[in-house]
Amino acid sequence: MTRRVLVTGGAGFIGSHHVRSLLGGAYPGWEDAEVTVLDKLTYAGNPANLSPVAGRHTFVHGDICDAELLASVVPGHQTVINFAAESHVDRSIADAEAFVRTNVLGVQTLLRACLDAGVERVVQVSTDEVYGSVEHGSWDESAPLAPNSPYAASKAGGDLIALAFARTHGLPVVVTRCGNNYGPYQYPEKVIPLFLTHLMDGADVPLYGDGGNVRDWIHVDDHCRGVQTALEHGTAGEVYHIAGTAELTNVELTERLLRAVGAGWERVTRVADRPGHDRRYSLTDARLRDLGYAPRTGFDEGLAATVRWYAEHRDWWEPLRKPVGRYSA
Repeated sequence: MTRRVLVTGGAGFIGSHHVRSLLGGAYPGWEDAEVTVLDKLTYAGNPANLSPVAGRHTFVHGDICDAELLASVVPGHQTVINFAAESHVDRSIADAEAFVRTNVLGVQTLLRACLDAGVERVVQVSTDEVYGSVEHGSWDESAPLAPNSPYAASKAGGDLIALAFARTHGLPVVVTRCGNNYGPYQYPEKVIPLFLTHLMDGADVPLYGDGGNVRDWIHVDDHCRGVQTALEHGTAGEVYHIAGTAELTNVELTERLLRAVGAGWERVTRVADRPGHDRRYSLTDARLRDLGYAPRTGFDEGLAATVRWYAEHRDWWEPLRKPVGRYSA
């Protein structure tokens, strides 16, 4: 039987990578999958992200908060992967309404449609930010949720709804949580593409606070393979972490980006820190590794490839780039 897969948020950075991977034969046994992409096409959703697989998927322009639309789209799909989310922390600080709507109400609406349609497997894709900040060590999946930003709180709410659907209704859903992603097709409000694109054009870039905030970086391809592993082998009602391959302070990350484009520290402007800026994130992913997952892309290798991609794809990012402002990291 041909698998029919619905990928919500499939025109965004991570969702589109998963779609390209599915249709490109990256996941054994899924080469013949029929893929539907549902995307609202907000500022971060871009049909150009799917141009490499044009004509090989069905695209539906729509919102996961639209129950009537979901009732017509979800039936017939055995698998649903929810990448749809509002994800920019600073935008959530300025106005949280869209985040609560999509990341909480949207998840509930989507899961209700999945339950009504008898979907066989659902993945709720989430973030390490739901745990707040960790000074030492790494979180495992039993760590308490303690989000600090409206974005993180909205993702935590969606995760809890997903787990409640699993336990109350028996919906076969798993939750994945991951650190900071990087790679091709990432919208240039995130720190790596924002810094790269501005440095390539001779502009200065901002660095929050003392630059000591630590993030755990993972290439988008490793993240998507982790999602696929949890989809195929995870236990319904459980959470699976997908850890990064490099813990770096923002200063260390900035140094690598400057070096990559041949720029110096005179191009960096120190700016006031973000309100409630979490100091450090770190995950342990032993549970997922027990299912056979392991990352494949080292940070140095992945960053070099990412720099090359942005250097070679100005036609993709130049129409999207805006003046340097607050960024997400």
